[in-house]
Amino acid sequence: MQHPIHIVSTKKLSEKQKQQLLNVDFSVLDKNFIRIQIRDFEVDDINEYVIFTSQNAVESVLRNTKAAEIKTKKCFCVGEKTKALLEQNDFEIIEYSDYAAELASIICNQYSKNSFTFFCGNIRRDVLPDALRLVQIVLDEVEVYQTLTETHKIAFIPDGILFFSPSAVESYLQENKIENEACFCIGNTTAEALKTVTSNIIIAHQPTVESVVMKCVEFFSYKQ
Repeated sequence: MQHPIHIVSTKKLSEKQKQQLLNVDFSVLDKNFIRIQIRDFEVDDINEYVIFTSQNAVESVLRNTKAAEIKTKKCFCVGEKTKALLEQNDFEIIEYSDYAAELASIICNQYSKNSFTFFCGNIRRDVLPDALRLVQIVLDEVEVYQTLTETHKIAFIPDGILFFSPSAVESYLQENKIENEACFCIGNTTAEALKTVTSNIIIAHQPTVESVVMKCVEFFSYKQ
């Protein structure tokens, strides 16, 4: 008899997401390998437009004393979930993309005369700020949350591992090795963080948790 497929998710899954794996008889261990710490921050002047590339930044801004003032600014954002959270909280979005590089391109081509305030985390990627600074667009960065690693030792060898950020890759590797496991990634940046460790990398069709889970189900169903 075949042993069940053992999956480790480096992020706690919702009941619905986890159920998709349990429905095909996978054994699932899901733990948060990173922790987000919301920061108090001060911002004196907010530029014409604001940029968000993560839900964590939105959560932090909503708790800030200047939230009402920030809400009066039109938004540029990256990611479906970030967009949904902004809309739920009555922000007006004028440009949206699934990828930071794509959003940077839109800004550089269409908004080069405008100024921006970018609400980000302590380990934000350079793609967007670098692209804007290269064409001398006014950009202020405000660090509104921190990403901290929270590693866990896994007591078994999984068949597949789900990764949702480069920080989670780093956290996982602090206590665990990757050998022949299939690594499912939410996007190219996360995949990049694994390239020196393994070539067993599968990237989701879309940068969402659901898409990573589906990719994992498809991969092992196909192998069986």
